[in-house]
Amino acid sequence: MLFFIILFLSCVTIKINLCFSTIPSSLKTLPIHGHFNFHQVEHAAKDFGNRYSFLPLAVLHPKSVADIATTVKHIWQMGGGSDLRVAARGHGHSLQGQAQAHRGVVINMESLQLPKMQLHTGNFPYVDVSGGELWINILLQSLKHGLAPKSWTDYLHLTVGGTLSNAGISGQAFRHGPQISNVYELEVVTGKGEVVNCSEKQNSDLFYSVLGGLGQFGIITRARISLEPAPKMVKWIRVLYTDFTRFARDQEKLISGESAFDYIEGFVIINRTGLLNNWRSSFSPQDPVQASQFKSDGRTLFCLELAKYFNPEEMTLVNQEIKSSLSQLNHIPSTLFISEVAYIEFLDRVHISEIKLRSRGLWEVPHPWLNLLIPRSKIHSFAQQVFGNILTNTSSGPILIYPLNKSKWDNRTSVVTPEEDVFYLVAFLSSAVPCSTGSDGLEQVLIRNQRILDLCEIAGLGVKQYLPHYSTQGEWKSHFGSHWEAFIQRKSTYDPLAILAPGQRIFQKPVAYS
Repeated sequence: MLFFIILFLSCVTIKINLCFSTIPSSLKTLPIHGHFNFHQVEHAAKDFGNRYSFLPLAVLHPKSVADIATTVKHIWQMGGGSDLRVAARGHGHSLQGQAQAHRGVVINMESLQLPKMQLHTGNFPYVDVSGGELWINILLQSLKHGLAPKSWTDYLHLTVGGTLSNAGISGQAFRHGPQISNVYELEVVTGKGEVVNCSEKQNSDLFYSVLGGLGQFGIITRARISLEPAPKMVKWIRVLYTDFTRFARDQEKLISGESAFDYIEGFVIINRTGLLNNWRSSFSPQDPVQASQFKSDGRTLFCLELAKYFNPEEMTLVNQEIKSSLSQLNHIPSTLFISEVAYIEFLDRVHISEIKLRSRGLWEVPHPWLNLLIPRSKIHSFAQQVFGNILTNTSSGPILIYPLNKSKWDNRTSVVTPEEDVFYLVAFLSSAVPCSTGSDGLEQVLIRNQRILDLCEIAGLGVKQYLPHYSTQGEWKSHFGSHWEAFIQRKSTYDPLAILAPGQRIFQKPVAYS
């Protein structure tokens, strides 16, 4: 059965455009400051994943939080007999239609003009931002005051509400935790249309429900984000390993205790020709002669990627710290590459790749990504069976792999992670070539993804999906495990008619909990 489903998805974007029910006339007369669009709605049926397209009845372009609350409350008052659902859409970077609403209302969060960004300095600096604000804009504004958020995603052109509804992970998370661990306060519109301010001390259950809650309990309209002093420069470092055990041991050593580095990630490279020569466009080899003789063809390699933040006057001390820390690692000495870039250039590095891919028509293609959180005790078994076996090359896209400290994640949020003190993010960030029938085509990538998921299930690796996607409530129940009952209870409290985020496919009908 699975094969036929995958075959059906191959080369085709799922189009669901059935005979729509009549647009509720009451939506047209709602007292809002923004406006509804009932005709040009196709953009709200697209996302970065480029695999699913569910057309809504209407798109709301709100000018205020009140517009969102008025709309949601109106649909709530229509009662359980209405099929109208609401999805908040940020920058459209969902992978599998999570921010779409088939025959429902999509809220264009980037239209939300209020509240305006407000930055507060002092001993505990923070910034208040709209849920529809892009992280890149927060960075640009906060840098004017010598400040910046502590935790990031690798790609900054995402909305605050979008990443906080998942977690928000990058190489800083080993120290600061995900983005949801760096939020002081939220303003949320619940599934009843109520506007609620919440924090650790005020309406705390809603606060922790919404963080990592996949949009199920409320729409984030404002967030108060923790800031720290921003550096001016970054030492950006890459080294290679051929042995996974050494690679993982060094990564885990670096995230424990007081690391000299501010960012720690890694990625897998399989059968890549001329790898180090490609790096030379952005990095300088410490030993050019040895680096030029290194052969990457036909090999499975593991790259450790590090960053050290600094200001120019600290250069001498920083160089000493980096040299000392690197001397304790077991990488291949000839593969040490270092670059020195501005802080903003480092953080916005993926956007540079986006511009290049867009120019070649390779950005708006299917992205069948698979993101897994794997317990530390199982990562060696996983790596042995996947890298070089299920996966024989990495030509479809990067594979990220790096460890995270569970102590930096707040277990009161809705996110579920493996039950170990250290777990790994392994992210298969594939791009599929449209209509290809080869290994780079959508069908083959999906088959590989399923083989990886089947391996995890059969071997009992205790893996959790990040940016999860499931087809049945039974699969969702398994995903949440012991947290499922609490998840249902929160849903029945804050969105009992299951109005919000229908694209997650968790709840298809009103939720009653007793």
